[in-house]
Amino acid sequence: MSNNEILVIDDELQIQKLLQITLESHGYSVKQTLTGKEGLVAAAASSFQLIILDLGLPDEDGRKVLKKLREWYKNPIIILSIQNNEDDIISSLDNGANDYLVKPFRTGELLARIRSVLRGVAREENNPVLKHGKLEFDFSAHTVKKNNELIRLTATQYALLTLFAKNEGKVLTHQYILREIWGNDYIDQSQYLRVFIAQLRRKIEDDANHPEYIITESGIGYRFVAKEV
Repeated sequence: MSNNEILVIDDELQIQKLLQITLESHGYSVKQTLTGKEGLVAAAASSFQLIILDLGLPDEDGRKVLKKLREWYKNPIIILSIQNNEDDIISSLDNGANDYLVKPFRTGELLARIRSVLRGVAREENNPVLKHGKLEFDFSAHTVKKNNELIRLTATQYALLTLFAKNEGKVLTHQYILREIWGNDYIDQSQYLRVFIAQLRRKIEDDANHPEYIITESGIGYRFVAKEV
């Protein structure tokens, strides 16, 4: 993707200034809007690589703006908000946000999250082979290898691990994972999911007690991180 322009929808002028300085110093071009309406118009008028969206906008709830964007906008959206309760975070992620940072935030962390979600976009989903650190996924053969050695997985373990791999860098909520892998009847079975996560960690992590691939987002879900070799 050649376009490196990021749209910021946030009415806090200090945040706007901080983001502009931070992002432009790292090679991104920045377009800024102060309201939800302006943001939607700007997003429709140009092909942005990523959108940073505040939930507390002066004219419209940021959640509604997120839902409107997700009717057609396919690239990553990162929520940047002062609202930090789990319900707000889970709702945003379930409604299409790729990530969620709470204000005040560290610019280094924001940049890392941006790089992470953009890596996921850069990978073509029809690519039959996907590499994450020491892990190699061959979707045509339905196999996963670590250090070129085949990892034996059940059908459910494979489905769960590939769901993570295809969403590298994105926080997946408990409900989203349970619905995608087991169906709507299981969306309240978080304990069920934890059992499978523990099984996967024993198979793919160097140390299951200190995971580097499947990271727990407390109270929310999990994030799959591409560990550097």
